[in-house]
Amino acid sequence: MRLTLLYGALFAVSGVALLAITFLLLRRNTIFRVRMPCVDMTEENCASRLGLPPGTPDSIGAWRAQQHHTLVHGFLTQGGIAMAIMLVVSLALGWLVAGRVLRPLRTMTTTVRHISARNVHERLAFTGPRDELKDLADTVDGLLGRLDAALDAQKRFVANAAHELRTPLTLEHALLEETLTDRRPTLEAFRATFERVLTISDQQARLLESLLTLATSERGLESRVPVDLAALTRRVLAARPETSADGPRLDPRIAPATTAGDPALVERLVANLVDNAMQYNVPGGTVEVATGSRDGQAVITVGNTGPVVPPEQVARLLEPFQRLDRTARGDGHHGLGLSIAHAIALAHNGTLTAHPRQTGGLIIQAAFPSAHHGRGVAR
Repeated sequence: MRLTLLYGALFAVSGVALLAITFLLLRRNTIFRVRMPCVDMTEENCASRLGLPPGTPDSIGAWRAQQHHTLVHGFLTQGGIAMAIMLVVSLALGWLVAGRVLRPLRTMTTTVRHISARNVHERLAFTGPRDELKDLADTVDGLLGRLDAALDAQKRFVANAAHELRTPLTLEHALLEETLTDRRPTLEAFRATFERVLTISDQQARLLESLLTLATSERGLESRVPVDLAALTRRVLAARPETSADGPRLDPRIAPATTAGDPALVERLVANLVDNAMQYNVPGGTVEVATGSRDGQAVITVGNTGPVVPPEQVARLLEPFQRLDRTARGDGHHGLGLSIAHAIALAHNGTLTAHPRQTGGLIIQAAFPSAHHGRGVAR
């Protein structure tokens, strides 16, 4: 209805403007003035032929003025009637054209209304020329594709989280049941069972804390404060326990790097990267930790000399509950370290990239928007 009224209003304005321009031309242009039918006759003979009273000097001029007025008045009257008829016709045509223009939008609206979580895989699949409607349909299809991928990732995350939480619960139940069914329990048996149950409980607590951190990171930041990335890295490295003689060796190269964000989350990112590099390493290997500023960003780079990582597996390691060795489930690690670091980087409008080394291990780099340009460079 609004489009029809808009079309009708535009036609009415254009029609009135056309009539006004034609009226002015009719009044001012001598081409449209009334021509005398007796140009070569005398005034008396012409007046007699036209039936005008003789002897009146202005009779012929008055007749011309009257005929001109009659012509203009007739033009305005008939033009107004024609315009009124065409206005009605334009409203009808406008209604048909508006319906035809809006028909694809109605089809897209109906399709989108029927899409839910159960059939989010459906698409509009709009066909036609590359115009605004086609761009809109393709944009909606792209949005549905991203929602479909997000829902699938959420389903996998929930399934993996449920599995990770169910496994220690099953183990705890088995340990307690074994102790209760023992006909001759000893104090040492009770103590051993309780120690194992306590260890499993600690692993569950760390898992729940990791899940909470991941959810907090994906929700985004509520406030930002200056963060000294170099100082946080030094603190994380200083808090690490001493490694054995054949354990990985730390090789820090700390340069100034400042960003803005949540200090606790950034420190968790650094700790996860360092822990991951230390855990998945080889005996006598090294862990390189470097911070600095580069290209207007605060950068931390962590590399290790761990096992060889196939390049096609790197992107998978940044997802929750993904590990290079799927069978290693008793080491207390749940495959959340890199995914949490990735989510924290995204929450700070930064990036986290991982590249495999040909000799084994990964080089992981997290880059944040720098608060100021420093001189150090992370390598």
